[in-house]
Amino acid sequence: MENTVLDAFSGGLFAVTLIASDLPASIDFYGGKLGLVQVYSDEVSTVYKCGQTMINLLAASAAAELVAPAAVATGGIGAGVGAVYTLRVEDVDAVVAQLTAAGVELLNGPMDRPWGIRTASFADPSGHVWEIADHQ
Repeated sequence: MENTVLDAFSGGLFAVTLIASDLPASIDFYGGKLGLVQVYSDEVSTVYKCGQTMINLLAASAAAELVAPAAVATGGIGAGVGAVYTLRVEDVDAVVAQLTAAGVELLNGPMDRPWGIRTASFADPSGHVWEIADHQ
């Protein structure tokens, strides 16, 4: 059987780079409120470990070089959502309790979805939407 492009992705998601319109607020959100472990930081970027995936927060002012010739879109919550990143958890309600206790405001949930999972969603200060779900 021939290898496909998808076979190359079998290692899972290594890193997500999130363009941060407010880097200090994003650092507080991911490190302070979510409690992720920081593995790197410099003047324009901070990287956290989330399971096997790295979350790179990149200041909008430094993002042009990364995405050129495409344009950098920023604007935070209210500017529209282009993607949702889903994190698998065992107990959505327990994680929601931890998030709200840390000061994270939910966009929605917890709710039971018609396709058989329970979810809740929240956004970081730059408008990146995260969903927690009990995918089995």
